[in-house]
Amino acid sequence: MTPRYRNPQAEADAIVGDGLVTRVLEPSPPAVATGPWYADDPAAVGNPSQPATKVVTPTSAGDLRWADLAAADETVAAFCQPRWLANHRPLSEVPDHFPVRRDDLHRLAYGVVSNTRRAANGKFGLRWTMGGFGTPFFGDDIQVRVEGRMLVRQRGNKVDAVEITTLAAAAQFLGVEATSDQAEHDTVALGDLDRPLTVDEELVAFASQWFGMATAALEELRCTPGAPDPSRVQLWPGHFDVAVEIGNAESEPVSRATYGASPGDAAHPEPYLYVGPWGPVDPGDPFWNDTAFTGASLPYAAIEGDPNPCGVALGFYRQAFSRLTGL
Repeated sequence: MTPRYRNPQAEADAIVGDGLVTRVLEPSPPAVATGPWYADDPAAVGNPSQPATKVVTPTSAGDLRWADLAAADETVAAFCQPRWLANHRPLSEVPDHFPVRRDDLHRLAYGVVSNTRRAANGKFGLRWTMGGFGTPFFGDDIQVRVEGRMLVRQRGNKVDAVEITTLAAAAQFLGVEATSDQAEHDTVALGDLDRPLTVDEELVAFASQWFGMATAALEELRCTPGAPDPSRVQLWPGHFDVAVEIGNAESEPVSRATYGASPGDAAHPEPYLYVGPWGPVDPGDPFWNDTAFTGASLPYAAIEGDPNPCGVALGFYRQAFSRLTGL
């Protein structure tokens, strides 16, 4: 399929029609040129230009939820499902030879895609997009994203795309250098920039459903009433996980933690949900069960096949959130 121009916000507005304002999980134009996030906010509520207009959100923070509209309209339900706005679906099986293929997608994310927005605003965080992942819009309404086997650059209303082959070719197409600047302690090495990448449509579709499901759950967690100092939900290219930070780092005990969803790493071959507290935890509480880090994890096997994986993920995060914040 040839990549096309995307404006997820406008697509959503067209579905609901006049009289409602929408919020979606994907980044949308126009580019945000102010800090600290330099990106649109999927959980934003209110409409300053039309204060009486109701806002439809993927979370419980707005006037209406997408789930409310989807329950009453099959067209809306079909629109919501691939966008993880409502009408959630079970996750698919983990693809064959997943760790090797996942690592190549990780290399592309942190070595090339994340470098594209740094020149505009110094930021390198990514976001989930329908069918893949990519940058928020930056500069002159530019977005770089991965869709299937294609690397896509959208600039204004123009869309260019090339097939993903090597890191070197991807960097050349985007006019950036393939670097390890965003590498973390658990980042896979870039290796030979001219080696063919094992990135295909099945792999990207699987990664997209995982990141989309997690984004939906984490945005709802972020909107919990009284949640202390929530950050934005982002896909961090170095770790290659979707995560948000919530809690008080200065409290006693420390309540702040990172809540996230990883597609897997050296210690966890398959995807998993995790909560990484910034402070100590009760060693006698079996909830804090992970052996590779201080915190809790939920393996993919505990989520796969459930009709509402987003609900399972949110339930897991809320257990940790309650333990840490008392809310």
